[in-house]
Amino acid sequence: MIRSTYRLLAMAAISATAFSVHAQSPVLIQGPKVAIDAQDVQADSLRMPAEMRATVMSRPQTVTQIASNLYARRVMALRAETAGVEKDPEVAAALKIARDKVLSDAYIAKIDKESTPTDAAVEGFARDIYKAKPERFKAGEQVHVKHILIAGSDAASRLQIEKIQQELKAGADFDKLAKERSADKGSAEKGGDLGSFERGRMVADFDEAAFALTKPGQLSDIVETQFGFHIIKLEDRTPSRTRPFSEVRDELMNEVRNNVRQEARVAEAQKMQQEAKIDAAAIASFSQGYAAQVPPTKIAP
Repeated sequence: MIRSTYRLLAMAAISATAFSVHAQSPVLIQGPKVAIDAQDVQADSLRMPAEMRATVMSRPQTVTQIASNLYARRVMALRAETAGVEKDPEVAAALKIARDKVLSDAYIAKIDKESTPTDAAVEGFARDIYKAKPERFKAGEQVHVKHILIAGSDAASRLQIEKIQQELKAGADFDKLAKERSADKGSAEKGGDLGSFERGRMVADFDEAAFALTKPGQLSDIVETQFGFHIIKLEDRTPSRTRPFSEVRDELMNEVRNNVRQEARVAEAQKMQQEAKIDAAAIASFSQGYAAQVPPTKIAP
């Protein structure tokens, strides 16, 4: 069998075994011999980034697709068991590794939960970091600008941007022109808004022109870059400053939590490693079996 098939069947077999564990969960798909319930789908959703999970799982069509995929895997797992596929040594090893991963991930989550300090303690650590390294939280001068872009570098493109420049000088609405004519579709939807940025974030000519503006509402001359021709409008300028703790509190608290959890994980891993004995001879013998399969390196003439 192909190795990827073993992995598929291994994961499917684990799902089949899990069916009996939470029979009380609402059944979403019922077949002749197996079923998929809400807890199955919930467990599968843990593969998704946490910030996306609620959005994805709130869509019945998506849940239906996920549950259908799980059902197909569970049916295949049952058929694999009936056929005795799990007796194949490679499949048995793959099942063991898959089980190890599920349980070890759950154990890591347990370590994280038990090692994470209270919110009050975390905030205290965060304040200590903030006080100890104030230079870390310095923010350079920023400008908040909008722009209109006409792509291209030919005479026709130049004429288009010059026409827009004339319209703006005559009092045309910048946001409206950006939405209608800017080639930068991402910012065009927001009236050409590029948000705030520090020096060095944009291409050199654009950067220089943006930071040359001094008063909100001021327009730049026509600026040519590798992307085409721009007209830039200054919305606001923010001088260099040290970001207050209130602004960086959440990111610092997350940093503290992650560091504490990582330290706890490393400490646990080190304890495990101290108990283990590595058989270098067995590893060398194992690797040698694969070394014989490595094609010889070709030397160019």
